[in-house]
Amino acid sequence: MTTGTLIGYIVVMAGVTYAIRVIPLVLCQRQITNVFVRSFLYYIPYAVLGAMTIPAIFYATSNMVSATVGLIAAVILSWQRRSLITVAVFACVAVLITEWIQALI
Repeated sequence: MTTGTLIGYIVVMAGVTYAIRVIPLVLCQRQITNVFVRSFLYYIPYAVLGAMTIPAIFYATSNMVSATVGLIAAVILSWQRRSLITVAVFACVAVLITEWIQALI
């Protein structure tokens, strides 16, 4: 890949990123009052975060069983409103123990 091609790619990526952020500001200059659109926009970050995180959980471990155990531990602890660090540590410990037990079996 030549330097000119790389610079071209970077310029195109910068333009697309800028356009994605500017177009909504230009088109929607007043406050959105539609309840459906407001609720839709409210839940988009949670949906995107879930769509990015859940597949990563299942591919981060050596097998599906330990990933599922870690996910269940994380869901239970977060449902109990534990802190983020507590949920992460206990989910990792659950995965570690599960993989250790599977190695013994």
